[in-house]
Amino acid sequence: MSVKTGCAEERKLTSVFERYLTVWVALCIVGGVILGKVAPGVAKYLDGLAITVDKAPVVSIPIAICLFFMMYPIMVKIDFASVIKAGRSGKPVLLTLFVNWCVKPFTMYAIALLFLGFLFRGLIGAEATDLVKIPFGLDLAVGARHGAGTVILADGVKMLQIPLWRSYFAGCILLGVAPCTAMVLVWGYLARGNDGLTLVMVAINSLTMLVLYGLLGGFLLGVGKLPVPWQALLLSIAIYVALPLVSGYLTRQWIIAAKGEAWFREKFLHVLTPVSIIALLATLVLLFSFKGEIILTQPLTILWIAIPLFIQTMLIFWIGYALAKWLKLTYEDAAPAAMIGASNHFEVAIATATMLFGLSSGAALATVVGVLIEVPVMLWLVRICLRTQSWFRR
Repeated sequence: MSVKTGCAEERKLTSVFERYLTVWVALCIVGGVILGKVAPGVAKYLDGLAITVDKAPVVSIPIAICLFFMMYPIMVKIDFASVIKAGRSGKPVLLTLFVNWCVKPFTMYAIALLFLGFLFRGLIGAEATDLVKIPFGLDLAVGARHGAGTVILADGVKMLQIPLWRSYFAGCILLGVAPCTAMVLVWGYLARGNDGLTLVMVAINSLTMLVLYGLLGGFLLGVGKLPVPWQALLLSIAIYVALPLVSGYLTRQWIIAAKGEAWFREKFLHVLTPVSIIALLATLVLLFSFKGEIILTQPLTILWIAIPLFIQTMLIFWIGYALAKWLKLTYEDAAPAAMIGASNHFEVAIATATMLFGLSSGAALATVVGVLIEVPVMLWLVRICLRTQSWFRR
């Protein structure tokens, strides 16, 4: 994360990657669509480079590499020793945990179901279907029913055919149970929030995700009659959260011990800053090279997915902001506490969607739409926070 130091009024993004992230995402969408048309076999070949168990692809190696480098720079920036100090700021931390894990997953489920399952179902295609991976560990016969899907044979591989809207619904669920742990450092900074508290909440969110992401994600997918691949869920947590978290922690400790904290912050983090976003953009090119045909033939699909995600973001922000006001928090604590729930940890959501359902699935596309709307919406919320500072005590 690259931010300008100085007085609060001068806070702004200085990294060209962060400032124009929406532009880069849009360019990657275009590039991915073009790649899919010009060389349709490239993404399929890369996705075929996978770790398999019982002949079933479980982990796409190229995607796993990209997603590791999306997460590692985030984790290495976190000083987990600050978690110990969280007790001094009990109210904002408890508020964040309550909104993230007791409110957000369930409102996302309800809003996505309302729009994708009812209001937009005909627009998406009531009879349209999507092919997703069979849950890891299941040996189902062709024609067997599982949840809302049917096992079919596609290009010699058993796949689960489910309604297309349910596939988008699954991606929304995975976004809803993934509270932000990275970009909120940027949003909190721009809103002139309490940077120290934001770091504490980021560290706590990273740790709670190790347990709650798989449990809530699996539960809500099951309620929605979608595949519940518990083994793959746990594996995705291990690969995309635990591995970069442990690697980041060990790297941080080793470099600070060897070179000092000043060198770590001024040299190492400076080089590492663009890595996460570059890895994200590479992943998006792959994802959209597979989904290009849908985007070209049904361009409004992005809009149908974006609408419930936008409503969810605004709803969670205002719930968190209102509760912060009710709890009489200072503005510096209220702003990041509200935005950490409103923002999504799209890196983990994309990783989990591609692992559970496949690179070409509607679920993966839905998580990518989350990236597309993330930056402009969160920058709008930053402006709302700055204009409502007078609502809170300083």
